[in-house]
Amino acid sequence: IGSRDVMKRWFALSAIGPDRPGIVADLAELIYECDCNLEDSSMTLLGSEFAVLLLLTGEGEDLERRLSAACKRLEWEKRLTVFFRPLEGEPIPYRVATGARPYLLEATGVDKAGIVARIARVLAQHGVNITRMETSSRPEPGTGTPIYQMSIAMDVPARTDIAHLQADLERAASDLMIDVQLTPAPEPQ
Repeated sequence: IGSRDVMKRWFALSAIGPDRPGIVADLAELIYECDCNLEDSSMTLLGSEFAVLLLLTGEGEDLERRLSAACKRLEWEKRLTVFFRPLEGEPIPYRVATGARPYLLEATGVDKAGIVARIARVLAQHGVNITRMETSSRPEPGTGTPIYQMSIAMDVPARTDIAHLQADLERAASDLMIDVQLTPAPEPQ
């Protein structure tokens, strides 16, 4: 009896739709029904929309066809926008591939257009990979002035001069009239 040589395949799946109870259950059932494993996930609410990114693995010659059919069914039945794509082998995190170090950036200031664009461009110019970003704008107690807060988890390449990165961030923060703090983050477990 010959052994079956089946290769594990990796897929990224994203979905967005109006928030409601049961979305996670719908997606988990899709994954289960397609004989896949959920390897990693990130979910959030954006306004009134639920958004999710999933990393899946599965086996079988017709896996991509089964996932495609299941995603289309979920879009039709549950009114979600679903997208998936196969990955080229097992994903290797940027941090592992580059020997990067984890850092956190916190920014706070009066809300204005361009804060994310300017800070993200400075990070990109230094080869920094943003791994998580959360932003919010809330009225300041008393005055009602909208205060913007941004929190970024990132991987900084080992070759990056942290003092130079810090100086460029401080220059951008001064132009934007915001406060920016860059701190090393603990290594993930």
